[in-house]
Parts: sequence; structure tokens; C-alpha cells
Amino acid sequence: MKKIYLGALTLCAILGTSAQEVVWQKDIKSSTQDFLSQITTTIDQQYLITGSSIQSKNQSQAGGSQKQNNGYDFHLVKLNQQGEEVWEKYFSGSSHDYLSATVTTQDGGSLLAGTSYSGKGLDKKDDSKGGSDIWLIRINEFGDELWQKTLGSSFDEEARAVIQTTDLGFFVAGNIQNTSKGYGSKDVLITRLDKDGKELSQLILGGKGLDEVEKMIPTRDGGALLGIYSRSSLGGTKKTENFGEGDYWILKLDKNGRVEWEKNFGGKGDDHLRTLALTSTGFIIGGESRSERSGNKTAGLEEGSDLWLMSLNERGEEQWQKSYNFGNRDILMGMNVIHSADAQSSKGILLGGYTQAEGRVETDDETFWMLYLDHNGNEQWRKHVSGESRKKEERLSDLKLNRDGSIILAGTSAEELGKENWKIVKLGDKQVDQLIEKYDIKIYPNPVSDYAYVEIGFDFKDADILLYDMSGRQLQSLKTKNRVTKINTQALIQGAYLVTIKTDNNKTANAKLIKK
Repeated sequence: MKKIYLGALTLCAILGTSAQEVVWQKDIKSSTQDFLSQITTTIDQQYLITGSSIQSKNQSQAGGSQKQNNGYDFHLVKLNQQGEEVWEKYFSGSSHDYLSATVTTQDGGSLLAGTSYSGKGLDKKDDSKGGSDIWLIRINEFGDELWQKTLGSSFDEEARAVIQTTDLGFFVAGNIQNTSKGYGSKDVLITRLDKDGKELSQLILGGKGLDEVEKMIPTRDGGALLGIYSRSSLGGTKKTENFGEGDYWILKLDKNGRVEWEKNFGGKGDDHLRTLALTSTGFIIGGESRSERSGNKTAGLEEGSDLWLMSLNERGEEQWQKSYNFGNRDILMGMNVIHSADAQSSKGILLGGYTQAEGRVETDDETFWMLYLDHNGNEQWRKHVSGESRKKEERLSDLKLNRDGSIILAGTSAEELGKENWKIVKLGDKQVDQLIEKYDIKIYPNPVSDYAYVEIGFDFKDADILLYDMSGRQLQSLKTKNRVTKINTQALIQGAYLVTIKTDNNKTANAKLIKK
């Protein structure tokens, strides 16, 4: 899976005025059924595309010997802000290894979490614990491994989500099946680790049926919010009864991994939670619903399955709920909340997904779509995304809203099942851009220990980044073409400094940097 090329796109507005432009599109070609799990915006505003692929080339091992791995491997492609490949990496075991979730770490690297069926060998340094295990790999910004860890038992574990917490450690969420320590056919497994991968605690949660983790996000108090698709009745650790076939089960964990509260939402049919997002007052939870008004679902059902969103406060109490329909079976895959610059209010919600055809394929079935709502869930516009490389089946995996108002969509495009190409699209959208509060310069983290990132908020082609001490003496000078540039502050003594930006179009900006 290597060939990358540019493609052209067209966009179709369904409601409102189309005000989008395609900045770039990349198709990463494949001859196998490749799985794209996520797109992550790195701390320097580049893009890490992660999933699972079967390599066509041999694996290099220590000592120069070659061994062919015929299973799935962790697959990573990093793109810069212009959509050009920075690097491509594979992490391989001797059998199938599926990369499920990725989180950007505050040092500029990432933690990868996947499900491994491999024993020790190739890139995998630990023996199998039995069945499938959770395989964690910490990498730096260049894709080099810093450490790895295998979590598991004699039962089957799978990784589903990972976040970094405020103490720089991690929560890893997944599932465990048929364990003697569990409660149903599939339970939720939560593991808390420190920044070096040392295991701090583990928790198994579940009712008397099947419970699958779909999403986890960090909360402001250092804890986590878990979104679970639950087909469980009351029992085990589950204190809420399902309303129907499948419900949204929401769990709030404190910073030590203990359950603070739980909520159940659903109607009499099947309601499948997909994603979560943080708002200024609480949380948005979303997925798809096949339920009419019943249970605690007050939004109706139009056709097939609808998108079903709920707004909760920080205690998990419902603020509002609404449903939306594109026709046939609507699948919600990504959600971003647009915040004000001071993060005290939420301006709107950007959703991304695809419509899965059931029967005859209509014009806009099996294409990416975007839906924009105001902060109260009222629809503002919806748009389909298609293009020259449009195939029969196009399924969005994830979308990210960037701080400059651009949007990255990542998914798969296939002429037939088993031959999925990765399709990455960067869009500029004037309607979204108007909602983003502009800035001239940002520095983060600030105060800084070793490295800081300087982000330029206005348009330019070339810029100089100058670092001065408070007496006006110039200490560093860097040239850049990127909106975000990494600077080294290791040699600076503790105190305050001035960062100045000068661009080719005669714009300047200044900001204070604090070295701790």
C-alpha cells in the first residue's frame, strides 16, 4: 500500500450555500482489504493516518535476515500540512495485528493501541498472553518506538480507545470476552498506565450481556468519559436497565479510574453509540438509532436508521436530544465541537459519516457527508463529498476540524469489498471558517521545558521566527513555510522571552514565551 497521488473533488451542497474548496486530496492505493481507523492531528498540526494493512514487501529483521509476514500490521502514514508524505511506518507481529486507536502525546509523539494475535517476534517484543492481547506502542514524532507493552490474559482482549490524561499518563479502554472475572459475553476493560507504560490499575465493567466500548474522551478533571454500545440487562456492575435491543451506555470515570456516574439512553429498538465530544457545559453523545419514540428517546425515526444526538451536562443529565436523516442507514463516524477562543462557550457541532445503502444504490449513497449544527443541535447545513476517484463504496472513518477552519476527512474508497484505498481529503469551508476565532500567534506549551510550538494564524508563504531575550538580544532565527514550527528552548535559562513573527507579506506578530 504505497502509491499516493493527488485527485480532484467536487462538493454538493444539499442545504444552504456551498462555500467549500478542496485544498488537497490524497488516495493511498492498496490491493488488499485495508482498515483505516483514525486520523490524528499532531501537536505541530500535521496529520497521522492510522489503520491496518497487509504489506506486500518482506520484513527486515535483526541481523539482516528477511521474513514475510502475511498478516495485518499496524500501518501509519504521516502527512504534512500540504498533504505530502513525511514518513510511513509499519509495526509487525508474526500474525494479525489490528491498530484500533491513536492519541497524540504532549511531547509531540503518539501512543498506538491495537489488538494483537502475535507472539514474540519481528517488532513485537513480548510473548502472547493467550488469545488476543492489547498491544501498545509509544512513538516519537518521527515514528520511532520509545516503548511497547502487551496487556492481556489467557482470555481474549481487544483495544478500542486510548487517551492521555492531565498527569501525562494514559487510559486504555477495550473489551474482554468470556473471562471468569467478567459478567457477560463481552465486558469493558479499563487499564490506567503512567507515562512510561507502567500499569497502575485495571477495571472490568459490564452487565449480563454484550458491552462494547466505542469511544473514550478525556474530561477536564483528569478523568474520562466512556461511550459503550450495550446489549446488557441489569446486573454485574451495570446499574441501569436497557430500554431496547441495544442502548447508549455512558460512564464517567474519575482520574483514578473509578466510576463516578453512569447513564443509559435508548428506545425499544437498536441504538448504536459511535462517538463523544466535550462541550463548554458537558458532553455531546451521538450514534445511530433504529428506535421510534420509546424508552427515554423522544426524537422520532424517519427512515432506516437516523443519527441520534444528545447533549448532557457534566453530571450526565440530558439537556436536549435530536435526530437527523440522510436516507437508508446513516452511520456517524466523527464529531467535532467548535469552541470560542476562551473555551467558555460552544459555537456549533460538525458531524461526519456516510450513508450505507440497503438495496439499490442512490446517487449520494456510500459517499462521505458532513452535517453542521448550532450549539443547540439545530441543523444549519449538510453536504456530500465526492470526486474523480469516487468508487462504489465510500465510507468515512474519521474527520477533524483544524484550528484554521479547514477540515480533514479520512475514509476508504473501494470498487469492491477487499480492495479498500485510503482516501484523505482536506477542505476549506467558508461557513466553518467564519466561526473560528482568529489569532496572530500561539505558543504551546507555555510555560515550556524543552520544545515549544509556534503557530501562525494568518496566511503567508514564508516567515521568519525570531526569539529575543527581554533586553532585546536576538537568540534564535528560524525560517518556515509551515503554520506550526517547533523551536528548541533547552538552552534557555528560566525566565521570559519574546517571539516575533515576520512574514513575506509584511505581517508581524509578537508573543511572550515563558521558560520554566
